Amino acid sequence: MKNNKILKYIILLGCGIFLGWLIFGTSHQQPQTHNHTETTGKTQLWTCSMHPQIMQPEPGDCPICGMDLIPAASDNEGLSPDQFRLSKNALALANIQTTVVGDRNIENEAIKLSGKISENEEANSVQVSYFSGRIENLFINFTGEEVKKGQLLATIYSPELVAAQQELITASSLKSNQPALYKAVRSKLKLWKLSENQINAIEISGKVKENLPVYATVTGTVTQKLVEQGDYVKQGQTLFKIANLNSVWANFDVYENQIDLFQKGQDIAITTRTYPNKVFNEKISFIDPVLNTGTRTLTLRAELNNKEGLLKPGMFIEGKIKINNNTSSQMLMIPSTAVLWTGKRSVVYIKTMPNEPVFEMREVLLGNKTGEQYEIIEGLNQGDEIVTHGTFTVDAAAQLQGKKSMMNKNEGETTVNHENHSQLNQKYFEINKRVAVPGEFQNQLKNVLDDYLKLKDALVNDNPEASVTNAKKIVESLNKVDMKLLTGSQTHNHWMMLEKEIRSLSTLIIHSQNIEAQRNHFNNLSLYTTNAVEVFGVKETVFSQFCPMANNNKGAYWLSTEKEIFNPYFGEAMLKCGEVVKEIH
Repeated sequence: MKNNKILKYIILLGCGIFLGWLIFGTSHQQPQTHNHTETTGKTQLWTCSMHPQIMQPEPGDCPICGMDLIPAASDNEGLSPDQFRLSKNALALANIQTTVVGDRNIENEAIKLSGKISENEEANSVQVSYFSGRIENLFINFTGEEVKKGQLLATIYSPELVAAQQELITASSLKSNQPALYKAVRSKLKLWKLSENQINAIEISGKVKENLPVYATVTGTVTQKLVEQGDYVKQGQTLFKIANLNSVWANFDVYENQIDLFQKGQDIAITTRTYPNKVFNEKISFIDPVLNTGTRTLTLRAELNNKEGLLKPGMFIEGKIKINNNTSSQMLMIPSTAVLWTGKRSVVYIKTMPNEPVFEMREVLLGNKTGEQYEIIEGLNQGDEIVTHGTFTVDAAAQLQGKKSMMNKNEGETTVNHENHSQLNQKYFEINKRVAVPGEFQNQLKNVLDDYLKLKDALVNDNPEASVTNAKKIVESLNKVDMKLLTGSQTHNHWMMLEKEIRSLSTLIIHSQNIEAQRNHFNNLSLYTTNAVEVFGVKETVFSQFCPMANNNKGAYWLSTEKEIFNPYFGEAMLKCGEVVKEIH
């Protein structure tokens, strides 16, 4: 019985195999004809995920890194050599926004200027000593004290005045016989700023006053106290600097390319952070004829009535000036966020197809900046659709696809030279040298750098989850940076640009689960973070490091607080690939 059951199972198994061969066998015998050709007849190319410039007609290994080649996307088929396509997913994650260029009437357009309140130098004065001597009593104890004309400021013992008073007493007894001598003695005392009443009192009393008073010659606020009680002073020496703050100056920095937009007599509306709802309407009273060669700016000034004492020297202010351009009221204008700078070149990205995410880089010639808009002299036409938000992300996509970009003038021609690190910031940033900022701002920037370093370590360890966590911490640290600590419109604007890009690139990493995508964004993040550390400082030595094989063999930088190389672009695959190219102190 047992042998019969085994025989039945063998027969059933054989029947099953035979039926399977009848049903499926013939399909496996059909030759595979689409290894290298799509069903549409298009040739399939193969590329490397790390080196997308590699294109092979057959699968195999990458000739650069040895990785297995993968099928190349065919999204860019039918496009010109300079055009490239982004996926809808990439558009959504990067929040890329576009604007249609059109002629814009800039008549009565308001330009915003940043500035400070300063003392009215025309109303400033100094209180001097008109005779030599020792300060016996000082009645002004601190700067900022208000004084009125005729107020007693100090008393001075002067041997010269003691002798002159004795001469007056003697000459007064001889004035009938020697009137010229008497008159000369009185005149000498007047030159030392003794009043008629003081001179008459000495003459009548016949007594010499050892300590002579010094009275304020003007009304105002003491801005500098230059002497102390007991000091010896010389004739003509300054005792105090006194400012009349009933009127103050509003000084604004004007960039070189804006000079021709302003003239004396233009209306300017001035606001302060202290009184945001109060507007001071004045006229431009002075435009400095000399350009500051260091900042490439000149000073524009308005004089403000300050009898209420609301405006304090050193207070930050903002001015709005309406521009009346009679020669060319119609201009082609684009938002400043659309423009990328690469040394001498200014570039924008245009969307070449209305209903498709296809882009192309375009070099433009910029004119004056009006508010947050740039005049376009050459390179764009009315109706062109340009990228105004997420521009740097689009540029990064162009670089990855080997298209013309901010760093690539022509396809395959890179302009970045890793052997000259200092040129890198010249290409991207208007400011690349250290500027003076408060220590508190440096501490806040240091927190951003610390989170950046943790992100770098996560990439070194091939940990995309930790990368997302630390990218979120970068954004949180950016939220705590106080821009109000910065002074100067150029410095303020430069940090705003850096902060915007660091935040945007960190956000892209947060939404990227693929570590290779994270590393691509980290490359650009490192450029902006490096410039921030170089310009503002973090009170710590930081090493800029470089790997020539990263970024599709174009090279990529990163920051570290240690000299030893731990490569965030390859992780364990090439952990020690790289070198220190610069120390930032």
